[in-house]
Amino acid sequence: MRRSLKIARNVILTLLVVIAAGIAALLVLRTIRQHANEKTFAITSSGGIDEAGYVEIGGIKQWIQVRGQDRNNPVLLCVHGGPGGTWLPVTRLFAAWEKDFTVVLWDERGAGKTLAATGPGIAGTMNIERMAQDGIEVAEHLRQRLGQEKIILLGHSFGSILGTRMVKSRPELFHAFVGTGQASDLPRSVALEYARLVELAKAHGDARSQRELAAIGPPPFSSRQQANGFFQCAQRYQARADSTAMAELQHSFLSPPPNYTLNDEWNRMRGFMAVPTWSLYQNILSTNLATLGFDFQVPVFLFQGTDDHVTPLTLAEEYYNSIKAPHKELVRIEGGGHFAAWSHSTQFHVELVRRVRPYAMQSSRPL
Repeated sequence: MRRSLKIARNVILTLLVVIAAGIAALLVLRTIRQHANEKTFAITSSGGIDEAGYVEIGGIKQWIQVRGQDRNNPVLLCVHGGPGGTWLPVTRLFAAWEKDFTVVLWDERGAGKTLAATGPGIAGTMNIERMAQDGIEVAEHLRQRLGQEKIILLGHSFGSILGTRMVKSRPELFHAFVGTGQASDLPRSVALEYARLVELAKAHGDARSQRELAAIGPPPFSSRQQANGFFQCAQRYQARADSTAMAELQHSFLSPPPNYTLNDEWNRMRGFMAVPTWSLYQNILSTNLATLGFDFQVPVFLFQGTDDHVTPLTLAEEYYNSIKAPHKELVRIEGGGHFAAWSHSTQFHVELVRRVRPYAMQSSRPL
């Protein structure tokens, strides 16, 4: 008996040593790649800009990253989704964009490096109205810091809700609005996705998902537990392009941008999964942008993945058809999912330059 216990203990110790060695090797690899990325990510042009730091926004410190090869290019403010879905880890996906735009990645209230500054106690202040106002303050800061009268606003998913509110509230700040993974009628979006998942689980003989979906029940959901279960099922049947996008995020863990720490990675994960309140999620999941009206005073572009199951193309098309704006375009990203800006970043960039940048160049004036 003692001999068996001793063998078992030695096996466990050996496994722990192997695991520790593996983790150490991965951390060393991460450090080496991150150091190499300092050169890869460098802005080398004389007129370029590479700034990142905290700015007082909405009464708290919020992180803003500004990168571009020519600071006279149009400013593109990217409002990420989530809540908590910082884009900082995948900065490398926007390297080509930085040739034609000054690309701004902002960690919103409760996300990423902003969460690191405030801690999770900020959750109680996270609501759609407050965060849209934060976005307006970010836009005003960028105008002053970069000396440009207007900027382009790109809103993704939850960020498209904030972005819609921003451009409607302060249209004079913006050249144009670009929505991607565009939310419109989220109760219908969730209902359509629930029905799709039930059908797919049945077709694939997926007893686990069938049980879980039956236990959750159709939307609207009454608890965070139900919503989390729904999204876990949805992840199993996400678009192939969205799996590619998530792989980019995983890749960034072992090849992060400069100055992106393990603590930042921790804050990315908890900012998405743990910090936002159920009250905020309820407000998001009940959003119907029709209540804000369909009139826009700036050009509106919707860049929508044809395989987006989170905010389906059919609903985005309905919303687009109702919009009244000085100019509008619906761009279908073939094969793209909810994260088309990541999985199809090259095509996304081409469309931004072709369709959106000219509006900024025509009306661009320094402050």
